[in-house]
Amino acid sequence: MEMSKGKAKKWLIGTVLSIAMLTVTACGGSTSEGGKNSGDKGSEKQKLVIYTARDKNIVDEIIPKFEEQNPGMEVEVLTMGAQQILERVRGEKANPQADFWWGGTQSALMTAADEDLLESAKPSFADSIPAMYKDSQDRWYGEMLLPEVIMYNSTALKKEDAPKDWDDLLDPKYKDKIIIRGVLASGTMRTIYSSMIFRQDANDPAKGYDWLKKLDANTKEYAQDPTNLYLKLGREEGTLSLWNLQDIMLQKELQKQPFDFIYPASGAPILVDGVGVVKGAKNKDAAMKFYEFLFDSKLRVELAEKLYQIPTRTDISKDTLPTWLQGLELKPLTIDWAVMAQKEKEWMQHWDENIKGKGSK
Repeated sequence: MEMSKGKAKKWLIGTVLSIAMLTVTACGGSTSEGGKNSGDKGSEKQKLVIYTARDKNIVDEIIPKFEEQNPGMEVEVLTMGAQQILERVRGEKANPQADFWWGGTQSALMTAADEDLLESAKPSFADSIPAMYKDSQDRWYGEMLLPEVIMYNSTALKKEDAPKDWDDLLDPKYKDKIIIRGVLASGTMRTIYSSMIFRQDANDPAKGYDWLKKLDANTKEYAQDPTNLYLKLGREEGTLSLWNLQDIMLQKELQKQPFDFIYPASGAPILVDGVGVVKGAKNKDAAMKFYEFLFDSKLRVELAEKLYQIPTRTDISKDTLPTWLQGLELKPLTIDWAVMAQKEKEWMQHWDENIKGKGSK
């Protein structure tokens, strides 16, 4: 419908005035109390999302310290098994939800690096970590060393009667005395079982499968998680297990559980437990702050004393380390970790489908 000339004139004047007012508002910006622009993000908290396989005791020890040093940081921690972290980060590759992966086996981290799931990020302490305990492209670094050993209930079994080496576990006298933490969901157990196959013959896994079948014949049951494992061993439903030295020490000293360990005479698979920044992390700066905090030399000594962690940093004076660690001889099994990372999934799938629960048949 055509407008009259008078109405058109009024409409034109109103439009011009409206545009002028919008221009003034845009140039001046909306303000909040104190004259600050409402779009100012300086007061917003920085966020950090961590996926961790660390024990709750460790998380509760470290995160408050980090938050105290970084009061503007909002930290969200999701706890799950190391293998579960790998699967989750893999599933979120197109839209990463985590910033930092805290606690992963060497095999899992190598796999993640190969799949381009981890950021290349070189921390300030890089030169203090031996090449064998880090990725050559700075995609992950080993935080601590976890010797995998033989665990036993020290009330139910005398040390002299406990197995002295891996092959001793196959002795029929230990039938139904062994309880194993569920293997597939545990980075620790996957490493131990893969190591048992490797030590037999990595080129002929059938030999290792036969060894694991004999171990399965002596295994009473597979516990669904570490807590379940500790309860069953504490109640003497079984007397033996295979587990990492650090968690055994934590249960023995802090939880006063009747647990102890035997360091296998032929050597132990020494798992490198590491960390990394997730590729495409939304809060990479916050992740790097946590990275640096976590490897601080004073914190590493404190964690060795209080939480029985064995640091990877070589620039920490032995005199500052706790007595229990100074007297420990870390004899490693000779393992090609690249082969382990490549073969682990295949080996563990075969074990789950063909060996678990069938050793005595």
